[in-house]
Amino acid sequence: MLVKKIKNFSEKIESKFYFDYDLKKSNWFNIGGKTKVYFKPESLSDLVLFIKEFGGKEKIYILGAGSNTLVNDKTFEGVVVKLGKNFSNISLLANDIIIAGSACTDKKLSEFAMENELGGLEFLACIPGTVGGGLKMNAGCFNREFKDILVSIQAIDILGRVITIPANKVLFKYRNNDLSKDLIFLSASFKGKKKNQNDIKKDTIELKNKKDSTQPTKIKTSGSTFKNPIEQTNRKVWELIKESVPLDTSFGDACISSKHYNFFVNKNNASFNDMNKLIEFVQKSVEKKTGIKLEKEVKILE
Repeated sequence: MLVKKIKNFSEKIESKFYFDYDLKKSNWFNIGGKTKVYFKPESLSDLVLFIKEFGGKEKIYILGAGSNTLVNDKTFEGVVVKLGKNFSNISLLANDIIIAGSACTDKKLSEFAMENELGGLEFLACIPGTVGGGLKMNAGCFNREFKDILVSIQAIDILGRVITIPANKVLFKYRNNDLSKDLIFLSASFKGKKKNQNDIKKDTIELKNKKDSTQPTKIKTSGSTFKNPIEQTNRKVWELIKESVPLDTSFGDACISSKHYNFFVNKNNASFNDMNKLIEFVQKSVEKKTGIKLEKEVKILE
């Protein structure tokens, strides 16, 4: 029924739909099955029409870079939306304001800020995702978060209305916010501070080196698996895992990184069940040992 509806609707727009689309190569874990429908809107008007037609009626999942997503091996009975290249534009709005599309990578935003001698966005060079994903989870590292540089957000609501949300109207929390989960982020504006380009470059390199020395790179991982339980303890997740779990624990090809214990790795051909079992095992082990309940940071597409 869904496929038939989408095929009929596709005649009204120029953007492409794909059916029984394999999601395995669309996420950093390199895990997962297919989605019934994969939609790559190339224009705002096509996306608005799609949401007006299907918003609130069908299961819709917005996929960014896939750097923080674990995909189920079973077929997703809905529509996975991947914003096209026209949603990755970036430009200088004012002397110290940058506007970036939600499909723009955090790395690209950081580089653009450096080119325009705007400091304060250096930490984004260490976040492997997109602007949209960063907004959704208030991503951050090295004591800086999206909320610290955000001016406003442009989004589409479930009725297909384009809205602008000032940053001061959003309640940001650690890796979370109070915005409706149905919103689709289109773009955001960010504020930097004028800074010497060489100093920005130096600080960015320092942050990257710090990251590379403590976190695994160039492997099939999705970054931090769990949020730091800041409301329960001052201890970091990796410390709790080290104390509670045999570090050589594995399920199939799903294992714990030896470089950072909060990073789980697909060694070769792990399945969704392998990785999910590892996540659940670690959660239960940490709670049993320390009494602390870990909350997943990685998003599950199922």
